Amino acid sequence: MDPKRADDPPIVVEVTRSGGFAGLRRTWRAEPVEPDDATVFVQLIAECPWDSCDESRDEDRGTDRGADRFQWSIEARCGDEDQHHARLGDTDLTGAWRDLVDAVRDWNSRDR
Repeated sequence: MDPKRADDPPIVVEVTRSGGFAGLRRTWRAEPVEPDDATVFVQLIAECPWDSCDESRDEDRGTDRGADRFQWSIEARCGDEDQHHARLGDTDLTGAWRDLVDAVRDWNSRDR
C-alpha cells in the first residue's frame, strides 16, 4: 500500500464481543489512517479465512453458544467494495482471527 492519500479507501474494522458472564457486550473499532497502520490492517484482514465463516454455516461449524462463552462478530471494510463479516465462537478465535482481534483491541488502547 502506498502512502495514504485522500482518495485511498477507508479501512474500518469493528469487533464486538458478546456473551460471557452476565452477557455483557463490548465493541472495539479501528480506523487506521496512518500508512503504516493501514498496511498492517490490510494484511491482517487479507489473512483471515472469511469464506469459511459464512453465517449460514454456524451450526455446521459448531459455533460455541453455551453459557458464559463469548461470541465474536468481526466486520472489516477496505473501501466500498471489499467488505467482510464473520461470527465466531470463542474456540474459533484462533490464528489470523485472533491476530486481527488483538490488533483492533490494541489500536483502541493507544493514545490518539
